[in-house]
Amino acid sequence: MNKEMINSPIVDTHRILYSPSSFARSSLLYLQEVGRLTALEPHTKSRSGLSSYLLLIVHSGSGTLEMEASRYDLVAGDVCFIDCSKPYSHTTSVDLWTISWIHFSGFNMPSLFAKYCSRGGQIVFHPLSLSAFEDCVATVYDLASSFDPIRDMRINEELNRLMTLLMAESWHPELVDTGKRGELEEVRSYIASHYPEKISLDFLASHFFMNKYYLLKIFKEKYGMTVNAYLSSCRLMAAKQKLRFTKLSLEEIAVSVGWKDAQYLSRMFKKLEGMTPGEYRKLW
Repeated sequence: MNKEMINSPIVDTHRILYSPSSFARSSLLYLQEVGRLTALEPHTKSRSGLSSYLLLIVHSGSGTLEMEASRYDLVAGDVCFIDCSKPYSHTTSVDLWTISWIHFSGFNMPSLFAKYCSRGGQIVFHPLSLSAFEDCVATVYDLASSFDPIRDMRINEELNRLMTLLMAESWHPELVDTGKRGELEEVRSYIASHYPEKISLDFLASHFFMNKYYLLKIFKEKYGMTVNAYLSSCRLMAAKQKLRFTKLSLEEIAVSVGWKDAQYLSRMFKKLEGMTPGEYRKLW
């Protein structure tokens, strides 16, 4: 850990340059840098090719972020979340800002960031409540300053909490128009009630008078999974109930939940649950 307090004609900065353990680098979400800065003069910071992900909070003042040929105006209460392998720069305006930030990474961060983007996550957003994000930064700063013997684990816990906050912010089912949201709930309810029957996307589109490609798109936007994935999850839950609380054979269970035979049940169960139906029944 390298703790710095920098007072210059341009900025007043408190930052920690953190050195995670090799275990943290290979197995956890880990911290690279955390800090807080108050600008004393307008200035620009530019970066590219970093193997990190940046959370930046604007506490007061204003400025801009430029990334991937786009310019974002930033004001107090805005949060940025970016992949720092791509070139970016941020600039404080004459309304000098105070910002805080975390640079972090982890072996699973590329897939987490891809998931964030696929759910509609934005480079810049304005959360209704900034306090949870501010609390994360403050807690990580305190942990990085500490001599806790398991601080890498505690930092990992806090960074996972941060990712949970970010994933929650990325989810915007309200962007689906109100009328279609009501219809989608009817579709979801129908699947939940009729999962043992033969249900296809074409049938649902025809039954609910919707274009099937549009149905696919907005169902995933609202519920975070495809129609087929939701149907399979309903069948899996029913199969698990019957495996645990009945003595029905695999063939009987397969037919009762909508899968054609025991072999298909076993294949789907292994794919979704990570074990065979027999292993699950024995385990529970």
